Amino acid sequence: MTLLGWIGILVVILTVVALAKRWETRLVLFTSGAVLCCLSMEPLTTLNAFAKSMTNSGLITAICTSMGFASVLTYTKCDQHLVALLSKPIRGLGIFLIPVCTAVTIMVNVVIPSASGVAAAVGSTLIPVMLRAGISPAGAAASVMMGTIGGVLSPGSAHNPYVAKMANMDVMDFIALHFPYSMIMFAIAVVGILIVAMLFRDKGASENTGVIDESKRVQLVENPNFIYAFIPVFPVLILFLGNTIIPSIKMGVAQAMLVGTILCLLVTRTNPQEFSKQFFSGMGKGYGEILGIIIAAGVFAAGLTATGLVQSFVDLLKESNDIARWGGSFGPWCLGVITGSGDASTFAFNEAVTPHAQHFGMEVPNLGALAFLAGVLGRTASPISGAMVVVSGIAMVNPLEVSKRTFVPSLIALIALALTIV
Repeated sequence: MTLLGWIGILVVILTVVALAKRWETRLVLFTSGAVLCCLSMEPLTTLNAFAKSMTNSGLITAICTSMGFASVLTYTKCDQHLVALLSKPIRGLGIFLIPVCTAVTIMVNVVIPSASGVAAAVGSTLIPVMLRAGISPAGAAASVMMGTIGGVLSPGSAHNPYVAKMANMDVMDFIALHFPYSMIMFAIAVVGILIVAMLFRDKGASENTGVIDESKRVQLVENPNFIYAFIPVFPVLILFLGNTIIPSIKMGVAQAMLVGTILCLLVTRTNPQEFSKQFFSGMGKGYGEILGIIIAAGVFAAGLTATGLVQSFVDLLKESNDIARWGGSFGPWCLGVITGSGDASTFAFNEAVTPHAQHFGMEVPNLGALAFLAGVLGRTASPISGAMVVVSGIAMVNPLEVSKRTFVPSLIALIALALTIV
């Protein structure tokens, strides 16, 4: 390897350290990419990569409309109606509250893709229920945290349209491709969190063992409205039916989110002017926070390519399918655990390596899906991820205690995916 390549590796290590220290993700990725491009004597590559990622139309429409829809759900409290409706029937299940709460969180996360948002909404309701049932605070928080992997099946998740566009696939076709593997991951998560709870003896604590931080709770509605609760599900239902049994209503993610937004306005009858402000504010937030990471990851990947590191890595992966399998799984997973973000590592990997999948005997959508799911599992096991901080704050427990319980199911699910998905 050349001197430039070794310098590139040093920059990558420093990038990981900066992300682990919780420095601003977009700044870190952009700066690292710019430094690598300049060291490679290709400074304009930074600007070209930035401009190219800014105008990715397929991603902009899907991600921004999904975030706009999520914003109006929060504004109208339809998301809270959904959580309250799902949480009512599960009280009094004893130790089985833990896997059931994980399953409920997974279902909510499918229709509301934000991990931190779901952790706050679901955790506010289900963690007190589990504490009153005698489940330890760490076990209750881990149950909800483990369920934040459900967003992998959401059309509103940024990674689904990202990999789908890379593979020249429809978003729903890509979700259908990794659906069976995602279900394997869900099954391992639900069963695994129950077994871990038994090993840690999380059931048997007194009712007053756990104390809730009321300042971090989301006050949910006491009497959920079924129609309000149905609105978050509506766009997902349209996309599913349109791609399966009713092809006449088949539409894109952006169109489905707009239909859901209009239905939300008609049903909730909120102030149209304020409603509109919330929707477009959510769209702007989607571009700034999610597409911003994609843009910065594109610059970082351009820097890695300019130094020759990507080509060196691809040449290594060509030697063995197994190297690619474990590199595409443990790489994003480890970075997710270390940095607390499944986004930065996954976007960077999929931008730099996944397009070359066929060179080492793999398919682009399969490798992209593996990296995506691995990054989510890594984030779920990380004690410093945003969602982990939220659930730990609600239960008033050390995040490391929660991470101990999600780590093993996450690792087992990762190995299962690596063995089956490619």
